Amino acid sequence: MDEFWAEIERQLAELRTATTADRVIEVLGGPAEGADAFFGGSGGEDSVSESLADAGWRTVWSEASYYYVMQAPNGDKITYVEGDVYRGDTALRGA
Repeated sequence: MDEFWAEIERQLAELRTATTADRVIEVLGGPAEGADAFFGGSGGEDSVSESLADAGWRTVWSEASYYYVMQAPNGDKITYVEGDVYRGDTALRGA
């Protein structure tokens, strides 16, 4: 496994215990251009949503596997859009 995928695996493993939006952004190394963080491993076998579900997050809204809002056990929310991660619920529903 090369360094890129090793880093993606590390991030996914740490997300499995992330219980706040701040921790998600910290794990993913934010900020990213225009977003709070970026996940570069979208082409891999595992996903951010699966890892966060393991940490107790639930899906609030989803339009696709690459566009959704999740809520942490403490109430924090993140919006995921094609690898970009935004703090809070920023989904454009019905747009």
